[in-house]
Amino acid sequence: MATAAAGALGLLWGWLWSERFWMPQNVSWADFEGPGDGYGYPQARHILSVFPLAAGVFSVRLLFERFIAKPCALHVGIQDSGPYPSQQPNAILEKVFISITKYPDEKRLEGLSKQLDWDVRKIQCWFRHRRNQDKPPTLTKFCESMWRFTFYLCIFCYGIRFLWSSPWFWDTRQCWHSYPRQPLTSGLYYYYVMELAFYWSLMFSQFTDIKRKDFLIMFVHHLATIGLITFSYINNMVRVGTLVMCLHDASDFLLEAAKLANYAKYQRLCDTLFVIFSAVFMVTRLGIYPFWILNTTLFESWEMIGPYPSWWLFNGLLLILQVLHVIWSYLIARIAFKALIRGKVTYPGRIRPRLCTLHSFLTSFLFSMPGGNWTVSSLACV
Repeated sequence: MATAAAGALGLLWGWLWSERFWMPQNVSWADFEGPGDGYGYPQARHILSVFPLAAGVFSVRLLFERFIAKPCALHVGIQDSGPYPSQQPNAILEKVFISITKYPDEKRLEGLSKQLDWDVRKIQCWFRHRRNQDKPPTLTKFCESMWRFTFYLCIFCYGIRFLWSSPWFWDTRQCWHSYPRQPLTSGLYYYYVMELAFYWSLMFSQFTDIKRKDFLIMFVHHLATIGLITFSYINNMVRVGTLVMCLHDASDFLLEAAKLANYAKYQRLCDTLFVIFSAVFMVTRLGIYPFWILNTTLFESWEMIGPYPSWWLFNGLLLILQVLHVIWSYLIARIAFKALIRGKVTYPGRIRPRLCTLHSFLTSFLFSMPGGNWTVSSLACV
């Protein structure tokens, strides 16, 4: 039995690291054993160094939120209100709240009123206070967003600085020149490791952060991001990988900045940042990504190195990502447009768009989806 299990694991391991899957023709893992230049070639064992670094990133985050983000939040007027006061305990209502619904309809309210001999208004008040207990303080949300904003902005600036002096930034065909025998440089290695460590830290912290409705969606999102970064590193597609990472970082810090402005109640700044975020998101995801990134991964790479099994997988994932870009851009445009149209208020002699409607849209829709994910409940709020 043990021998059969060991044999099955051996077959699985051999299939997982099959050179026929990962590498182009006439290339083997042995070609990456040489020192190369700089940091050598990407190795799967390099990924192990990410885990202690991710723990370090998480520790830095805790210190940042306590000693930098929290004072900034207090400075802009966000109060440390603490948890909401506890509601009068009631086993029946608590069971309904947890197991059935947090928003009982009129029929259920009347049934609970008869069962408990309570007034309907009192039951509504109980559910409202109970929902408030699950809401995290604005201070906590501000600190989380400020950490993400700081990291996204710093890593984006680093990425631009690094890529500016990289030949494949100006000529994407350089992504495939001499592929896969492309040695790592220190800047490229640090860029990849820091991005991967950050997303692993998000995986850890998601279980201690504010619990949102899209918890499962974000968990899958982080897992997919880690998988793509790891896959491209092991397969030594790191040059085009840096282009993809930098392109996505371009709008992430703007989203977090808009959330910070919303929490601080800077409405005009919030609206402005949202408009900028929307423009950058659509230009990068619907323009630059397909005509720059997909062009080189699909056509230039086909011409220079030809397809092989992992090439199909990599491009398939990038195409799925493009589909998501289209969906997210459509949702941003449609709901923002509706928010502005419905916000038109007629005044004597003129019609003026009401920006607070956009602000409400941001509060109910945009800020419920950290990292670019959308929830059905947030769509219904507009």
